[in-house]
Amino acid sequence: MPTKPKLGQNFLNDAQAVQRIANSLGDLSGRAVVEIGPGAGAITGALAARASHVVAVELDHELAAHLRTEFPAERVTVVEQDVLNFDFAAASAAAGQSLPVAGNLPYGITSQILLKLAANHATLDRAVLMVQREVADRITASPGSRDYGLLSVTVQMYGPAETLFTLPPSSFSPPPDVYSAVFRWRFAPRFEELDVQPSTFLRFVRTVFAQKRKTLSNNLRAAGVAPDAITAAFAQAGVDPRARAEALTIEALASLSKCMDTSSSPDSQE
Repeated sequence: MPTKPKLGQNFLNDAQAVQRIANSLGDLSGRAVVEIGPGAGAITGALAARASHVVAVELDHELAAHLRTEFPAERVTVVEQDVLNFDFAAASAAAGQSLPVAGNLPYGITSQILLKLAANHATLDRAVLMVQREVADRITASPGSRDYGLLSVTVQMYGPAETLFTLPPSSFSPPPDVYSAVFRWRFAPRFEELDVQPSTFLRFVRTVFAQKRKTLSNNLRAAGVAPDAITAAFAQAGVDPRARAEALTIEALASLSKCMDTSSSPDSQE
């Protein structure tokens, strides 16, 4: 195994945690699983013991080569690629089923990977992912809490997320400077239920969470929305214009977004 981690890698060396992660995906009999960032293959082995096939997406050339020597090709396919470029739809089509996903996500691109998974929700079933503990706190946060924000709403609009357990730095080699947490995300988008269009609603959410210390109405004004349109929308939605976005449930945010005159809202940068 490569002994000099690159790309900010921290290899999981906690055998009990490995089994908990694999078990948290549920029954994998007859299933193909995608693993993001398998690294040295600790979780890969546990997944391969449970699933019919594992697609391990690993960017690092040395680690990919190591994985190919560790696992038989008929059980584990190693894809040497950036996961942000990985074709989940093609993998799902090849498997003939929606895909469970597991992974120890690189800290630097965690949000990008989550958005990638969200964009591919139609081909995915559920995910058990390891991230920095503070990120997991934000993903699973409830309205009114300090951690509730844009990431919370974005992830939870694509399905419920729950923190399963935390891991200390000593569970990794080399030990990172922070604690990690494992969370489970079940893909069940809420856009149709709440009668909002994904692009329109998520643009609205980015606007109202642009500066968390500002009120909803102030963030909307800063984005160029006309004051009278804001006043009318808040009255129609029954939302206090002095409220901050972090105080509103996803349902309330959806209601307010529908009441806004979208024609008066400038397009936000994607």
